[in-house]
Amino acid sequence: MATGTPVAVGRPARPTATTDPTPLRRGRRRGRLHGHQGLAGWLFVSPALLGLGLFLLAPILLALWVSFRNWSGLTPLETSTPIGVENYRDLLTEPGVIRTDFAKSLRNNLYYVLGVVPAQTILAFVLAVIVNNQMLRGKAFFRTAFYFPSVTSSIAVAFIFVFLFSPNGVVNVLLSALLPGTVRTVWLNEAGGVVHIALRWIGVDSPPALLADHDFMGLSYWDWLSGPSVALVAIMILAVWTTTGTFMLMFLAGLQNIPEELDEAALIDGATPRQRFWRITVPLMRPTLFLVLTLGIIGTWQVFDQIYAMTSGGPQKTTFTPAYLIYRDGFENSAMGRAAAIAFIVFALILVFTGLQRLALREKE
Repeated sequence: MATGTPVAVGRPARPTATTDPTPLRRGRRRGRLHGHQGLAGWLFVSPALLGLGLFLLAPILLALWVSFRNWSGLTPLETSTPIGVENYRDLLTEPGVIRTDFAKSLRNNLYYVLGVVPAQTILAFVLAVIVNNQMLRGKAFFRTAFYFPSVTSSIAVAFIFVFLFSPNGVVNVLLSALLPGTVRTVWLNEAGGVVHIALRWIGVDSPPALLADHDFMGLSYWDWLSGPSVALVAIMILAVWTTTGTFMLMFLAGLQNIPEELDEAALIDGATPRQRFWRITVPLMRPTLFLVLTLGIIGTWQVFDQIYAMTSGGPQKTTFTPAYLIYRDGFENSAMGRAAAIAFIVFALILVFTGLQRLALREKE
């Protein structure tokens, strides 16, 4: 048996007074630094939070306060008088022109939302699928071409569409060429609702008594079911054309984030392209779809610049929208309190529509 230095077996030796406490102090110092890092983080974001509070939260609270007051916007705010919910009562329950105009703006904007949001969402998704195809050549060109209308000035595009739908514009020229004898129409001056026009084509010239004799917010049920006017349809076409490119890029980013392994596994299992699209692609695009629908709803309920540039609310108030009504009441009629009340009613409607589409897109258990 080899001999050597004997090894002591037993309890480990206790640290003596000379043991180095540096690691312990370092650990405590790290803990203190971690707390200081949290404080430093708040200091770094404080300018952004201050800006949001000063330029976003404070104006919202001030507008809410103004909505309960009678203020023209031309005098100091402290000279305004409190009137409670009078502005909201004028808009929602008090019979008169104010409520009727607001009802017309809600009707027009509702048709605008129902027409624009599905169209731009479906078209943007289809274009994203096409551009994402690996067999497509010139992807950069198509992405730029589809996105270009979204970065063009909305007022400039509005004036172009005014020319397109003028009596000598491209729309009338094409219709005259395709349908000889067609009378050239000033499309942006057509106030008839497309539903009423379609019913007249099939012989329904007068409204049923049930729809004509009952009203909601000063508008008969027949007027509520008129559909968007021809002028509003032209503006809806413009909106779809100018917003599809932006949403196409969002869908394209979502499509490129889908793992290729899932599609390959489904292909190995024998899934057809249609099955892969509806069972894999569409469910995985639900978060992006929710984002696109939310942004689309917010944008369509805030439409103003196209209305202002193309029709100014006409003809016969068939292109009135709440956003344009806010401008008219606030800056033309000097009724800032009522304009603020309209803004918060629209805010509530946006929350309702967002909640409904979130409920529709929720993931099943």
